[in-house]
Amino acid sequence: MRGLENLGRVRLSRYFFMRDFLYSEIANMHELSNIPEDPDRVIENGRAFCQTLMDPLEETFGRIAVRSGYRSPSLNRFGNENRLNCARNDNPLECHIWDRGEGDQRIAGASVVIPWFADQYESGRDWRDLAWWLHDHLTYSEIWFFPKLCAFNLVWRPVPLRRIDSYIAPRGHLLVAGQEPEEPLSQRKARYADFPQFRGISMPAVAKQTDA
Repeated sequence: MRGLENLGRVRLSRYFFMRDFLYSEIANMHELSNIPEDPDRVIENGRAFCQTLMDPLEETFGRIAVRSGYRSPSLNRFGNENRLNCARNDNPLECHIWDRGEGDQRIAGASVVIPWFADQYESGRDWRDLAWWLHDHLTYSEIWFFPKLCAFNLVWRPVPLRRIDSYIAPRGHLLVAGQEPEEPLSQRKARYADFPQFRGISMPAVAKQTDA
């Protein structure tokens, strides 16, 4: 218990702690644990994910809601075998298992919601406005959009694939890995012209430590 408590206190980035990603509805419902097999690797990959992708979102849109974060290999396997919307552990696109991979094969991701955009999406705004903003501002690897709340899987890899897919109409590939967007930059910018300034939220300055 103390070890898991300490893991939850590990700070991954300026705004996120490991505890933010450990909650699992599958684990709670089925009385299972969600404990990493390789905590050091999980922390390393989680830090890269949060510092590269999550912090910029937080500084642009305000608080970001984590719908589904880290899943241990055993928990994810249970979810897949019981058809609980978890990909197979050996699926190269399964982003919730942060324990695996070395070098360029490392991966970390989470399913998140941007409340600022979710309100507009519920009023009929095109999910692709957000998709192209993400593409033009973040060094992401993969993004998958889902109909509820315009939630999306956001994925980090050391070498990004730059791929966008969606279960929202029009379903399928918006951007295939290795290809350039069909929409020109000027057209994409027009879609999100009313978005907040990138990393424009003024946060309190980090206090500097001084020698006693």
